[in-house]
Amino acid sequence: MYDFYADTKTKPTPEMRRTVLDCVVGDEQKDEDPTTTELCARVAKLLGKEAAVFLPSGTMCNEIAIKVHTNPGDEIICEQSCHIINFETGGPAAISSVMIKALHGRNGMFTPDQLLGAIRPDSRYMPQSTLLCVEQTANMGGGAIWPLEQLQAVSAVAKDAGLATHMDGARLMNAVVKSGIPAATYAEGFDTVWIDFTKGLAAPVGAVLAGSHEFIAKAWRLKQQIGGAMRQSGIVASMCLYALDHHVDRLADDHTLASNLGDQISQLALVKEVLPVETNIVIFDLKDAAPTAAEIVARLRADGILAGAFGTRRIRIVTHIDVNATAGEALMELLKKYLGTDAREVA
Repeated sequence: MYDFYADTKTKPTPEMRRTVLDCVVGDEQKDEDPTTTELCARVAKLLGKEAAVFLPSGTMCNEIAIKVHTNPGDEIICEQSCHIINFETGGPAAISSVMIKALHGRNGMFTPDQLLGAIRPDSRYMPQSTLLCVEQTANMGGGAIWPLEQLQAVSAVAKDAGLATHMDGARLMNAVVKSGIPAATYAEGFDTVWIDFTKGLAAPVGAVLAGSHEFIAKAWRLKQQIGGAMRQSGIVASMCLYALDHHVDRLADDHTLASNLGDQISQLALVKEVLPVETNIVIFDLKDAAPTAAEIVARLRADGILAGAFGTRRIRIVTHIDVNATAGEALMELLKKYLGTDAREVA
């Protein structure tokens, strides 16, 4: 079975697994795990920050950052399709007791003017705008990359208004590989940022959240409080280090496959639109005459391919280390069968 549902489905390679045998471990909670310490130091440097903390998941990175940056009753500002709003089970409300102002952007991104219009005036009747969150790349925007100038402009608006800034960098390295812009440059205008190792980098566990020394001290306290502290975490951190050394540059292969698939899918008779494909995510909408997204996904599954239905007529496929050109050919053969081989065909 070829799994295009998400890059979170990746399996650690045999070489990645073997690194565990030689890693040096200790008690992470006592700062005695040298492998985890090395990982955090490398990621902090990569992102241009003072310090970092190793966490079990990217969702925990987002939720801890929100908790540190806000007080109960505050309001954070995000794009409406982002992970924080749609895939973290109401965490900002449950954990931090904050409101969310959702901006309706384009492909997961918004403009400085939109942000400026969303920031609350100083009023005793309104929540206080305290945190800007962006997602690089924008997952449900089709893996879109925030242009650096736009990213810097929105962070400048936030800073001018006294807001803290946070970047969900789950797929930041995809943006880095595609654009050639260093991760630290993308992260420069943001107080906190994290990268995930369990997506395109193919590690089984882990994300690293970076920021100032003061922020990381507070983040560590919350990590302990919500039960995310670990012991010999070098066991999994060693695989994350392997990913940094061996799985970053190969993200370009995922981008090439996704681009090829996007081009072919756009020619299918019953496909209405394909979002611009910039990295490893292909999102496309079906015409009214087509079966529903759920029906197409069910048919694909029966034929040995997994994809995701994200709405009545929207499908997402994601390329990663465990799907290659052969998998792409198998996917396209079935999509042509179910959605027509040529845009000129009659449904």
